[in-house]
Amino acid sequence: MNCSEIWDIFKKNNYKFFTGVPDSTFKAWMSFLDENHGNGLDNIISSNECEAVAIATGYHLATNNIGVVYMQNSGFGKTVNPITSLADSEVYSIPMLLMIGWRGEPGEKDEPQHKKMGRVTIPLLEALEIPYSFFPETVSEFEQLLQKTSIFFKENKKPYALIVKKNIIEPFTSSKRKDTIYEMTREDALKTIIDSFNGDEIIISTTGKTSRELFELRIARKENPRDFYTVGSMGCTSSIALGIALNSNKKIVVIDGDGALIMQLGALTTIGHYHPGNLYHILIDNNAHESTGGQPTVSDTVNFKEICLGSGYKSVYLANSRENLKIVLEKMFKEEGKGPSMLIIKVKKGSREDLGRPTTTPIQNKEHFMKSLRK
Repeated sequence: MNCSEIWDIFKKNNYKFFTGVPDSTFKAWMSFLDENHGNGLDNIISSNECEAVAIATGYHLATNNIGVVYMQNSGFGKTVNPITSLADSEVYSIPMLLMIGWRGEPGEKDEPQHKKMGRVTIPLLEALEIPYSFFPETVSEFEQLLQKTSIFFKENKKPYALIVKKNIIEPFTSSKRKDTIYEMTREDALKTIIDSFNGDEIIISTTGKTSRELFELRIARKENPRDFYTVGSMGCTSSIALGIALNSNKKIVVIDGDGALIMQLGALTTIGHYHPGNLYHILIDNNAHESTGGQPTVSDTVNFKEICLGSGYKSVYLANSRENLKIVLEKMFKEEGKGPSMLIIKVKKGSREDLGRPTTTPIQNKEHFMKSLRK
């Protein structure tokens, strides 16, 4: 099916409110929602999946209609708390349609961080007593399925899940193009950051294309990759870095993304409270969930500088050009032991078509990283 056909059936069955965190499994549908927000449908970009469940709960309380919560199955694991303690039929009995992308589907090739969740997605749904169906391949099947879910919600008032496999929805190209005034791409910024290092930095990089680009830059420079690449656990990079910084006297550099930082924004308050002087937090902000198809984040309306200072960071630097970045990197690293400090780099969206993935396994990455940390 194409996205217009899917929307027509959703609308016909009175599903007009969507919220969640984008997933590459059905990135075409994510792009369609972004493009058509306000044209008969509402698409609320949430910071994380727990928030999305709560937003859909509020929508139902206000309208008595059913919201659709979209997520990757890794994010579904995160929703166990609000689903069981808020939406469950033994608590507030909130109906909602969960649209879950099935990464790590057994028998399908996928990245290591998706394998476990891929195996346990269906058993987890069953353990939570959430009925489910697989997203169908034809218009007629989808229409029948939504009619079935509408009856289910009237009778049961609890969540129901649609499992979405890869390549089930036709590609969709958004016509929305946001002009950017920024000079650098994320990879340009990463190269400039690495060039400023003197070799004693310990680096923890965030989920997605950031870690992929960092790995390839290391290889291109004929360096043995010794950074910690957070291949999963979106939003947890800065907390990993905090745990290291509090137990090391080395210079700890965390390279974060806007979508990941927003997902776990509360981590800033913990970092600020324990104020490790050796932690340097670098945020590369392109206003996008680029690894899942380039859907927007809400970073363009967030004042990260004031949030960091209000959370206890000792200094915050801003950069939006290569030359400016070189200057502020030198200034930030000169303030050794006076952290935590934040550097916010504004970049444009985009990455190489031939971008690869780390060739080392997560276990190999961990072992190399721990050796470099002990040296």
